[in-house]
Order: sequence, then structure tokens, then C-alpha cells
Amino acid sequence: MRLFQILALATLIASLSASPARAEGFITPYIGFNFGGDSASCAAFSNCEEKRTNWGVTFGSTQGIFGIEADFGYAPHFFGDIPDRPNGVFHFMTDFMVIVPAGPIQPYAFIGLGVIRPHATFGVSSLSLDQNAFGHDLGGGLNLFLVHKVGLHGELRHLRTFKDVTLGVFSNDKLDFWRASAGLTFRF
Repeated sequence: MRLFQILALATLIASLSASPARAEGFITPYIGFNFGGDSASCAAFSNCEEKRTNWGVTFGSTQGIFGIEADFGYAPHFFGDIPDRPNGVFHFMTDFMVIVPAGPIQPYAFIGLGVIRPHATFGVSSLSLDQNAFGHDLGGGLNLFLVHKVGLHGELRHLRTFKDVTLGVFSNDKLDFWRASAGLTFRF
């Protein structure tokens, strides 16, 4: 009976002194470039002379080794820099993350679903074509935290639509491309 009382008291003291688990939020503005697949600029990551930039922001929350994030990105001139034919691709993805919390170096992988919206305008007729397409992404990255709240960010992401996308002369297939990006991660 005495052993039970000691264990109960030890359990009570341990539970009162334990801090509650808290999720940690983050926001990551980034800039990068598209390559491969339907991207008009680069066939591969390593052999790319004409890089088409993209930019966006990712925000989310992590707790332990899991996290969830929302990624908004835009790639202007996605199908090429064609006079009188502005074009681009916007995407919004919600991703499930697995993180390796190895101190200041934190690699992660993710998979998610969302919307990919390509658009194109034909200057002479002012005809504007766009299409929302349900899509998916997967990839991975690395955050290197120089201080607890701010870190360097690098990521490689593959995006693809589930259905064919039709934008006149630009595409009649599933939209498929890679994005490499770098930025800063701010934790709060």
C-alpha cells in the first residue's frame, strides 16, 4: 500500500510539472523557379538557362514530427514570355508534413491536395482563358534555424493536376511541373 501511495504522489507531481504540448506556427515567404514537365523555361533542374521565377508564401503549424501547411504560389509567364499573351499559374495546396526535428536542422517531407489555376490572355482579341483544376503535390525541404525564430528555407515541390487542362494553344494535358524555392522561415 505504501508503494502505491508513493507512485500516485510521484505521478501527481510529474503531471503538475509537465508543460502542455503546444503547436508551433510558421510563415515562409519564398522565391524560386519552375522546371520540368509543362514549364516552358527549363527541361531539368541542372540544365536551365532561362529561369522563370515564381513566388509565394507558406504558412502552417507543427507539433512534434507532424505538421500541416497551406502553400500559395504564383508563376508568371509559366508557358513562356510571349508578346501580347500574358499567362501564368496560381496554386493553393494544403499539405500534411512529416518533420525530423534534429535541432537547428529540420528536414521535412509533405504530400497534399489543392487547386492549380493556369490562365492565359490573347492580346489581339482580349480573350482570356483560365481553368481551375484539382491537383496534388509532394516534395521535401530543409529549414536551417540560425536562431530559434528565424531560419533559412529550401524546398523542392512537384505539382500536377488530376485532369487535363485546356487553355487554347498552351496545354491540353495534365499540368505537371516542379518548383525549387528558397526563403526565410519565421516561427511564432
